[in-house]
Amino acid sequence: MPSPSSVLRLCAHLILSAPLWAIAPSIAQPVNWTWGTFERPYAATSPWNSRPIDPVLGTAVIPTRWYFPTVTAGAYSTQAFRAQTSDGSMEVHAYPGSAGISIPDTYGYVPTVTIPRWPANTQPATGTDGHAEIIDEQTGKIHSFFGLKQVEGLWQAKLYAWSPLQGRGWADPAYFHQGARSSGVSTIAGLIRAHEVNDGDTMYRHALAMSMDYTGLSRKPTYVFPATTADYQAEYTNSGPFPLGTLMMLPPSFNEQAIPNPDLRKVALTLKTYGAYAVERNFGTPYVIFAEIGSPKIVHKTGWTNRDADDLQRIRAALRAVVSTSGWLDGNGLPYQRSTEGLNILSIGRNWVRTRGPDNASFDIMSRQLVFKADPVPTTMVMSGTSMLSKVTWAQPAAGQTFLFSANTTGGATIRISLIACTGYRNADSGTLSGTQVATLVWPEKLCSVRLMATGATNRESSVAPTLTAYGPP
Repeated sequence: MPSPSSVLRLCAHLILSAPLWAIAPSIAQPVNWTWGTFERPYAATSPWNSRPIDPVLGTAVIPTRWYFPTVTAGAYSTQAFRAQTSDGSMEVHAYPGSAGISIPDTYGYVPTVTIPRWPANTQPATGTDGHAEIIDEQTGKIHSFFGLKQVEGLWQAKLYAWSPLQGRGWADPAYFHQGARSSGVSTIAGLIRAHEVNDGDTMYRHALAMSMDYTGLSRKPTYVFPATTADYQAEYTNSGPFPLGTLMMLPPSFNEQAIPNPDLRKVALTLKTYGAYAVERNFGTPYVIFAEIGSPKIVHKTGWTNRDADDLQRIRAALRAVVSTSGWLDGNGLPYQRSTEGLNILSIGRNWVRTRGPDNASFDIMSRQLVFKADPVPTTMVMSGTSMLSKVTWAQPAAGQTFLFSANTTGGATIRISLIACTGYRNADSGTLSGTQVATLVWPEKLCSVRLMATGATNRESSVAPTLTAYGPP
């Protein structure tokens, strides 16, 4: 019979040599969620639902600030409301005296926005940000609001944007602001949901959403992939080391078991496994991790506790930016390649000029299409310049890079793109396309202008929604 010490040595050997799935099934085994739903937003390959393999962490530390870090479901967080098929539509109005509701897709304003299904229990956050998210599984859209409020029965908002429920959870370079966070994302992205807090799991199965004070956020660059934008004047006001879009993680050596609060321990294990993305700026708090309004308290449950405050500070001192990885596992635990390829850089929400036919074309913000009404005389719309090209820094085309131009037209409409090079350089042109036709274009060595020409069909409604996506690295 083996001695107790030899049994202990054997057990230790088995633990050290066993694969991760054998000793930590709660971390490594795939979980077969249904993705792109109210409970589990976005695709399995969304950065929010993925975790890094062998992350290499940087050395910069989140600085202390006026207040303690926190995990909050307070007035400046948000809540998701599920649209039902029986819900009626709702017209949301601009604030009286304002320019209108800001629509990032068009760089403009509209007096009203009509949401097809409006849950009766919709209630925006009480803070001045007035966040609220309506998730419509029938249309596959997340409707995001900033400054939403109800005044004498009338709904009003400052900003409206939408994002695909089954998408990446981050904006694409073309429509770079698909939510109410300053990084361009919906406030539902990375949120600790009310139904997750007491689900019995050891961690949250997605990356978390985090804000930082300007002393933690970077001035240059102000954002990195997968973020697509940053706070107003961030390049002048920020003074820290971390751009928006940075994935922050706790190192493997961090001892979350020393945290007596089991709910905060769950957050810490999530930060070791999935991390948290910096999504916006706050004022005075080193970091804030967002939980859904209405969820059970995670820290300071019965009032201020020094132990929770100390552990939140210990987490702050240990968090580091992910600077590289050897790969990624999606939400099902399967490896996949994360890339900026295949993301649309062409937006068509503004600056169209009618060159022929009746005035019957308009941009539809709910479908991101240029829609032509039925008319006996076809209408032609032209957009020239470079305003339709993304300004997102990490998505800029490189000379010689291959792009795919997809027509995405309906009803017989046509679309054509011309990449006009400066004198002495070669142009690129798609020719006239329709339906699902695709053209391959090589980016000119020196681009001077871009020209889009869209023509509607005769006697029937038609539309165009072209995309321009990188096919291969710069």
